[in-house]
Amino acid sequence: MSAPAVELRRPEGRWHRHREPVWGTSVTVDVRAGEEGLPPEPAVQHALDTAVANMRWVDAVFSTYRPDSLVTALRSGLLDERRLSRWDAAQGALLDVLRRCREARELTDGCFDPWAVRGGFDPSGYVTAWAVERIADDLVRAGCANVCVEAGGDVVTRGSAGPGRPWTVGIRHPDDAGAVTWTVLPGNGAVSTSSTAERPAHIVDPRTGRPAADDARSCGPVAAPSPTSASASAIARASCGATRESARPSSASKAIRRVLSRKSTPCTRPCASSAFARTSTSNAV
Repeated sequence: MSAPAVELRRPEGRWHRHREPVWGTSVTVDVRAGEEGLPPEPAVQHALDTAVANMRWVDAVFSTYRPDSLVTALRSGLLDERRLSRWDAAQGALLDVLRRCREARELTDGCFDPWAVRGGFDPSGYVTAWAVERIADDLVRAGCANVCVEAGGDVVTRGSAGPGRPWTVGIRHPDDAGAVTWTVLPGNGAVSTSSTAERPAHIVDPRTGRPAADDARSCGPVAAPSPTSASASAIARASCGATRESARPSSASKAIRRVLSRKSTPCTRPCASSAFARTSTSNAV
């Protein structure tokens, strides 16, 4: 039986959509008018400009490709974590991400480990979701109550897609980019996806050093709905990165229960288990 096709619908009422190439991917910001409407056009545009500026700031702090980033300095030994100051905005953000990455490593029993990569600490698998959530919340504080921000499979939603219409996140079929396997209604939450379907060797099991692709599709593209984007991202990548030899079956399920016990996220189609489905990437409508 074929998967359902993706249906694209034009939003009702006022809306703004901006796509920004950054972080090695494309970040899409979707702002909709709800029952309360939107702020005046100049205010919305200022909020979007601020969001783009924050994306570039995150890149300047956390990029592993920029020679002038704080993460590059940390990886090269030019910067000592013990000397980072919480009073400095960039260094304080880096300390926050370091702490949260350690929590994610513990949450996933080591399946997600940004330190187990060549070159040292690499927060790329975590910081995108962390940044997307910050940007979404900044937009809400600026008066844009109905927002969806998506970056490379990490989706954060706030408010609704329109009066009486919840945000619906469609999880793309791994073998058919024009079809979805199931959908999620995140509410004020997040969905993250991870897969080897499009980039076969970019996810590595930290306990074996082997790419998840070595197990072909046994790792499975996965999606993790969660109240927070960063925790969803860590679980999705950890589950996809665990190879047969290293995976402890209870690790992923324990992590899922810890996160999802904080808030349930409705699924409108059944998935492989209560929290994971075989997926590729996601889109919101």
